[in-house]
Amino acid sequence: MTTTAKWYDRRDSVFIEFCVADSKDVKVNFDKTKFGFSCLGGTDNVKHENEIDLFEAIDQNESKHKRTDRSVLCCLRKAEPGKAWPRLTKEKAKLTWLSVDFNNWKDWEDDSDDEFGQYDQFSDMMNNMGGDDDLPGLDGADDDESDSDDESKYFFFFSFRLYCQQ
Repeated sequence: MTTTAKWYDRRDSVFIEFCVADSKDVKVNFDKTKFGFSCLGGTDNVKHENEIDLFEAIDQNESKHKRTDRSVLCCLRKAEPGKAWPRLTKEKAKLTWLSVDFNNWKDWEDDSDDEFGQYDQFSDMMNNMGGDDDLPGLDGADDDESDSDDESKYFFFFSFRLYCQQ
């Protein structure tokens, strides 16, 4: 019997979570281009087995798994870190027991070094907006310099994050 599983992609690894409660005798086989999983699960000790021809090669020595009471999470270390996997399997065929884990999915490809370029653009934009001369006088604003420094850092950080999300 195949086990229901969810997967998601990260920069250096691919994660697969097999949803088997009370698993026993867990066996995970990390091969360069194949991945195998088997266990006994539930109170009736049903045998579960899954085998996957992987989309790309993995580093079987750096890959590992962890068993919990509800599932088995496998971390497959990519042989080529930084290369996105659009799917888990080599073939494009849809496996009925496998789905994408959207709760953990992250488009990490978008988090590239471009963020530094966006930071520079945002800094330029903020500098072109004018300085303190445009602000009206605020009574008591100079009483505690350390608070205003912290507040301006937070304002700048959150403004930058909002700018990047556009």
